[in-house]
Amino acid sequence: MTGLDAELRIRRPGFALDLALTARPGEVVALLGPNGAGKSTALRALAGLLELDGGRLRLDGTVLADPDAGVHTPPERRPVGVVFQDYLLFPHLSALDNIAFGLRCQGRGKAAARAEAAGWLDRLGLADHAAARPGRLSGGQAQRVALGRALAVRPRLLLLDEPLAALDARTRLEVRSQLRRHLAGFEAVAVLVTHDPLDAMVLADRLVVIEDGREVQSGTPEQVSRHPRTDYIARLVGLNLYRGEAAGHEVLLPGGVRLATADEVSGPAFAAFPPAAVTLHRARPEASSARNRWELTVAGLDLHGDLVRAELSGPLELAADLTPAAVHELDLSPGTRVWATVKAAQTRAYPA
Repeated sequence: MTGLDAELRIRRPGFALDLALTARPGEVVALLGPNGAGKSTALRALAGLLELDGGRLRLDGTVLADPDAGVHTPPERRPVGVVFQDYLLFPHLSALDNIAFGLRCQGRGKAAARAEAAGWLDRLGLADHAAARPGRLSGGQAQRVALGRALAVRPRLLLLDEPLAALDARTRLEVRSQLRRHLAGFEAVAVLVTHDPLDAMVLADRLVVIEDGREVQSGTPEQVSRHPRTDYIARLVGLNLYRGEAAGHEVLLPGGVRLATADEVSGPAFAAFPPAAVTLHRARPEASSARNRWELTVAGLDLHGDLVRAELSGPLELAADLTPAAVHELDLSPGTRVWATVKAAQTRAYPA
């Protein structure tokens, strides 16, 4: 087969990675997960920087790693390009020669390598910075040089390790858009490691969410964001998530709380609603049309963009988004007792 076909098994004291990962040429896969989940370990294994303890790694049908057969292709002999989080550009080389470096390692002559590198700089919008050394480049420019260096060797697998993490918010927005454009034209497999859900949603065709060294969910960005299956994913995509037993349009949660939902489900199920769907009241809302209502306590208040995120505890824990004016009008502070309501029409349910 063409593309990536990997079973990555690595054992370390207190941690084990056991991850199956496949991708077809032209596909961008994002590995998403909390710190310590195993994302960078998986990336280093794909690059050949870590040897597998078990499993196998094939790229375009060629076995690059198979510990049972004693196969471990070293990093320099793998058709793999890597863009590291801090870019790791050679500080004594110009932007042009940084990109030409990999081509020289492949046996190209100096003139031919520099000519091809110049083409990449032009493609990346950096032709005017060919002579600049990394210390004279902005973060966004350095990121593009690192991408050009990785792509110039025409890898069959491109690995991107938090490629936008070092950029400020404004630069990140611009470079994310440029990176998406370059990845769209990349004909081989690309694997992106990130903890930023927006980077993953914008750049990837498919998400693989890892927790504790194992896949907990995978799918298109839309599938994962609509139907999260762990608290970590729910927080990333901004949903309150609960698991219980469904019967019809109702989900019974542990502890006896019942959630009325828009969807009819039977058996183990998840129920979810966005923080924006929550309405808070200081007194019990007798006239409210919302079928879900609970008396809760404000546990914390934090700025969340232009809104205030209220964390509430009680029969169930949930997050609610309010305007600063609503917080002032309700006179909310930690410890305040409130009533929270959520309409059934805004509560989704799906099989667990």
